[in-house]
Amino acid sequence: MGVRDWPVYRQLTGPDRTGRGAAAKSARSERLTPRTATADSVARSVCPYCAVGCGQKVFVAGGRVVQIEGDPDSPISRGRLCPKGSASKSLVTSPLRLTKVRYRRPYGTEWEDLDLDTAMEMIADRVVAAREQTWEDTDDEGRPLNRTLGFASLGGATLDNEENYLIKKLFTALGAIQIENQARI
Repeated sequence: MGVRDWPVYRQLTGPDRTGRGAAAKSARSERLTPRTATADSVARSVCPYCAVGCGQKVFVAGGRVVQIEGDPDSPISRGRLCPKGSASKSLVTSPLRLTKVRYRRPYGTEWEDLDLDTAMEMIADRVVAAREQTWEDTDDEGRPLNRTLGFASLGGATLDNEENYLIKKLFTALGAIQIENQARI
């Protein structure tokens, strides 16, 4: 490779003074194709990281997510994503992503895998037990309370209005009064 092949030389001596076209290309970059070009389908979605609700285009090839980009048709973000939203592809493609329910028993030192049905039953049993053990019908003066302080709900910023509504209804029906959401807008 001679000096004339260097991108900086091509930029300074050729018509591409900004270095954004032919001057920046190499034999390797000529062979590259965007991941979006290989996609079989594109799904519109919403970024899960915060309550802003930036639109995303999720590109799928062979049943696997190959790229996530901002959706230019979104009135919220107009195609832009923050650094976390831009990296959201790793949520589904990272080899470090947990795909099983992990459980460590009280005083245990090792994690074990549980099937989802078992984990859901354990959670339901604990909610019912906590409710039974901490239920308060009335206060010391006989005024009705009909509540429990045995559990609470802290919703995440990625929940939408409908999910927050259902969570609020569920926990209110269970008698909880400590129901909060960490949404930032």
